[in-house]
Amino acid sequence: MNTFVVYILYSKKHKIHYTGYTTNLISRFKSHNELSNKGFTKKYRPWKVVYLEFYDNKKEAMNTEKNYNQFFKYTL
Repeated sequence: MNTFVVYILYSKKHKIHYTGYTTNLISRFKSHNELSNKGFTKKYRPWKVVYLEFYDNKKEAMNTEKNYNQFFKYTL
């Protein structure tokens, strides 16, 4: 059984948050900070993990990520 992790990253340099979910936090964080050649997270490096939540199923993790995205969209 996989454990799903909802994470919030913060770029101090750009004062921006990024929210996502994964089953492999270390690999995903490395991808955001080092490996990705394109996309949103490359543009705003470096990232720091500022919050984590753990879930037993993907649907709950996806819903939580969606809620956090809405929160950051309308409050920041």
